Amino acid sequence: MRVLVVEDDPLVGDAVRRALAAAGFAADLVASAEAAASALHAESFDLAIVDIGLPRVSGLQFLQALRQRGTGLPVLILTARDGLEDRVHALDLGADDYLTKPFEIPELVARCRALIRRAHAVTSTRLALGSLNLDLAHREVTVDGALLDLTHREWTILECLVFNAGRIVSKERLKESVVNWSEDLTPNAIEVYVSRLRTKLGGAADIRAVRGMGYRIDAREK
Repeated sequence: MRVLVVEDDPLVGDAVRRALAAAGFAADLVASAEAAASALHAESFDLAIVDIGLPRVSGLQFLQALRQRGTGLPVLILTARDGLEDRVHALDLGADDYLTKPFEIPELVARCRALIRRAHAVTSTRLALGSLNLDLAHREVTVDGALLDLTHREWTILECLVFNAGRIVSKERLKESVVNWSEDLTPNAIEVYVSRLRTKLGGAADIRAVRGMGYRIDAREK
């Protein structure tokens, strides 16, 4: 899943970006609300982590502008302010969650996963599609109880497809879920990963190509 980190402190921002990458997210870092707005306009993200104390346009002003445009992107606010009024204000403006600095990285990662699950109306850390089961917390996939050996990118693509089971996911959206700005994929890479997934899943699920649109996953009909 793709996360945009909006943090003007380069040390904090890079630490968060690296921690998210280590946890399996494709994470990008920008230092201002203006850069964040440009990034969100150009690409798709599953979550934004936004510091309140940004230069020029504050994190709360940025959040307010997002919600006024009708953007439903989950937003986790980072704040050094521990006052009740600030937390309430952030939530009233449309923040989905907040975390007070200093924070522990495992808690940040867990909150990110929870917000993304909530955005997809997933209430459990496990997803099931027929005999296919995904453990979101441990990033494991089983078919009829047997553990599958997936690469990081194969897992991410499968996760994105299963979150959207029954709906078409564009090839570009799958690509954006896998790589950040410092990485790239060849035009046919997604096709290769999907082909490998089909082989590894066997008869557990159908990943269908919809010409000119993308892919969709469905439980295999018995």
